[in-house]
Amino acid sequence: MKGIGYVRVSTLEQAREGISLEHQRAKIKSYCVLHDIELVGIIEDAGKSGKNLNREGICALMEQIKNRQINAVIVYKMDRLSRRVIDTLNLIELMKKHDIEFHAITDAIDTKTATGKFVLNIMASLAQMERDLISERTKDALSMKIAKHERVGSVRYGFNLGADGKTLVEDSEQQKAIKTMHDLHRNGCSYRTICAELGEQGFAPMGQKWHAKTVMSVLKRTAA
Repeated sequence: MKGIGYVRVSTLEQAREGISLEHQRAKIKSYCVLHDIELVGIIEDAGKSGKNLNREGICALMEQIKNRQINAVIVYKMDRLSRRVIDTLNLIELMKKHDIEFHAITDAIDTKTATGKFVLNIMASLAQMERDLISERTKDALSMKIAKHERVGSVRYGFNLGADGKTLVEDSEQQKAIKTMHDLHRNGCSYRTICAELGEQGFAPMGQKWHAKTVMSVLKRTAA
């Protein structure tokens, strides 16, 4: 089995925690000897932060993974890949997709073992919870902006952008069009019929002409 090592350290970490590049290399070499892995090389990111994946070493590692040039990736500690759990899991998922094992020495993670898979599943659950919480906070923030009639993305049909550049001001003509849509919809008219009626009543369309999907979207967004 051919393996590639990856080491990373920031200047601050090296001074504070003593996890120098040399220390990581030595641990990886010993681990490979013990587990009968042929270490074909060690990729390093010296003085690089783990806050994201914008690193030359990580990019080189990903290329080797995608090209299936190795069978295993070995790191001294899982956070050497990234400080962000989501980034780390995405990298491990990339390895899994290409049938490449992952070994994190101090975390006792070996993806070919049941224990290693169990730990990764827990991490994946925590990462998913983090994503869900971020999504909930984002939705709450957007809902608050909408409630305050503040701009969220493109200016919504029924409004114009105020002089301050962020507050939405109701467009009386477009609001009449929205009311007409709801009245016709409550009377059982199809979306196509509503489109035709809006055109006949002279309401300016969103785009070159009214479309059923557009009407459906406006009705859904403005539903009481």
